[in-house]
Amino acid sequence: MATKANNKLSFKQTQLIVYPTHGVGQITSVETEEIAGLELQLYVIKFEKEKMTLRVPVAKATSVGMRALSSDALLAKSLKTLKGRPRVKRTMWSRRAQEYESKINSGDIILVSEVVRDLYRNETQPEQSYSERQLYEAALERLSREVAAIEGLDDAGGVARVLEHLNVGVQNRQKVEEAKAEAASEEEGSSDTAAA
Repeated sequence: MATKANNKLSFKQTQLIVYPTHGVGQITSVETEEIAGLELQLYVIKFEKEKMTLRVPVAKATSVGMRALSSDALLAKSLKTLKGRPRVKRTMWSRRAQEYESKINSGDIILVSEVVRDLYRNETQPEQSYSERQLYEAALERLSREVAAIEGLDDAGGVARVLEHLNVGVQNRQKVEEAKAEAASEEEGSSDTAAA
């Protein structure tokens, strides 16, 4: 005899959600299936880009980290994170790579933003290694797809929005460095004049 599981639905059909290890998907339906004598309610989630469908038990959805798209306030905080100074630890690459992978798969938009910021390279910076590039692209795709979903943009628009904030951060840091260099050269020039 099947036991009926009645779970309150946290997410609605057609709602866009974020699944930690796959990113943005859409709930296409809620099905009831009998598994090992139990009736389980399952969210059926379609990940269009990956051409993948995932079934997640309603009762486990929040415990596996499935969540709604980020709020506007959290999105703003995420985009602000992109403008910050990259924080690269001086540990072995293998350890940093594990940390980056963990952040990407956390489903936390702020942590994904940190990975994008830390691994971003503009034209004036040295090339990335293959593994750095792979992690950067995975984080960029995860972040830009959520940005696109929240702001109603296509995938390219989401990427452009993320890159826009990254470049603003780079430009701001360059201005600060130029101002410091200018102040140092003026200070050096005034000490040379005083010595003469």
